[in-house]
Amino acid sequence: MDAFASPFSRGAPSCGSRRTCAAPPPSDVPPSDAPACAGSAACAGCPSRGSCSFAVPSCAGSAACAGCPSRGSCSFANTPRHCPGPQSEDAGAASACAGCPNRGICASGANRVSDPDLPLIAERMKSVKHKILVLSGKGGVGKSTFSAQLSFALAAKDLQVGLLDIDICGPSIPRMLGLEGETLHPSSVGWSPAYVTDNLGVISVGFMLENPDEAVVWRGPRKNGLIKQFLKDVYWGDLDFLIVDTPPGTSDEHLSIVQYLKATQPDGAIIVTSPQEVALNAVRKEISFCERVGLKVLGVVENMSGFICPCCHKESTIFPKTTGGAKKMAEDMKVPFLGSIPLDPLIARSCDEGKSFFVAHPEAEATKQFLSLFNVIIDNLPK
Repeated sequence: MDAFASPFSRGAPSCGSRRTCAAPPPSDVPPSDAPACAGSAACAGCPSRGSCSFAVPSCAGSAACAGCPSRGSCSFANTPRHCPGPQSEDAGAASACAGCPNRGICASGANRVSDPDLPLIAERMKSVKHKILVLSGKGGVGKSTFSAQLSFALAAKDLQVGLLDIDICGPSIPRMLGLEGETLHPSSVGWSPAYVTDNLGVISVGFMLENPDEAVVWRGPRKNGLIKQFLKDVYWGDLDFLIVDTPPGTSDEHLSIVQYLKATQPDGAIIVTSPQEVALNAVRKEISFCERVGLKVLGVVENMSGFICPCCHKESTIFPKTTGGAKKMAEDMKVPFLGSIPLDPLIARSCDEGKSFFVAHPEAEATKQFLSLFNVIIDNLPK
C-alpha cells in the first residue's frame, strides 16, 4: 500500500517527504521540513543529516511547535519540568522557563500556532462519553490483554464500546479481538471501525497491513500523524466508552494521544503492571509522566499477581513482590490501587483465540477478579 511505502524507497508516491527523500536536501532546508526517516542510517552521506532532526518531546517538536525555528533542535532533556508549553500565554515568562534555551523564542509568541486538526478531533469526540487510556511502563505485563478484556466486558453490559489501538509498531489487538484479516472501510462520514459485535468496534494499524508479520518501521512524526488521523477521521458514532490501548513507555504515541485528547477531557489512565520491582520501577515513571502532562491516574492494576494451576486450581507466586508489589507502590505514589489479576493460562489462550475470557471461562477465579476490578473502574467514573 502506498500509505505504507518505506521512507527508504527514495520518493514513494504518497510520502509527504518525497522531495527530500528523492535527493539529498539542500543545506538551507529547515529542520521542520525533515522527513520521518530523517537522520537514519539511510541518510549516510547526506550533507543535512546532522541538522535534520525529528525529536518529538512533550512540548518540543510537537504539532504545537509548527513554525518554530528551533523545532528540530529542541531537546526534551533541556525542557524544564514544569514547562507551561509553547502555546501558553506564560510561555517564556513563567518561573519554570528560567534557564531554558528556548525561552526567548517562546516569549516572542512565535510558537503560538494552533493545530487546525484539534477542533476536528474535539468534534469527533463529542459523541464519546468516557475516554480511558491504558498504559504500562514495561512491555509484556498484559496491558493489551487488559484493554481487550475490558472492552469485551463493557460490551457485554450492552454499552457502546470502541477500542483504539495506538501501538503502531506492535499491534496485537486485532488478534486478541478475533479480527485478524479485517481492513479499514472508508465511508462518506470517515473510516469505519471493524466490529466484533454490533456494540464493539476496533481500530488498529494492524488492519492496514497487507501482511500481519510486516514490520512497521516508522519514526515519531509518522506515528503521530496516524494517531491524529485515527482520532479525527474514524466515525465511531455514539460511544459510552473509548478504550485506548497504548504501547509501553512514555514516548511519541503517549504524548500525541494526550495532546490531541486534552481539549476533550479524557477520564484518565489505567496503568497495568506486574508485581516485580523491575516492572514497578517503570510504572513509577509512567505515573510521573501522567503528572507532567496533566492526565489523571484512575488507578493501578497488578496483573499476573499469582499463578493459578489449571490442574489443582491452587495459586502460587511466580513474580515475587520484593518491594511490596503494586499495592504498596500505589500507596507510596498516592494513586488508587484497583486490584489484582492472577496469571491464568486460560487468559492467554482466550487472547490467542480472539475470545472473551469471561464468556469462555465464566467460573474461573480470574473471571471473578477481572469483573470485580472492572466494576470498580466503572463505579468511580463520573456518571
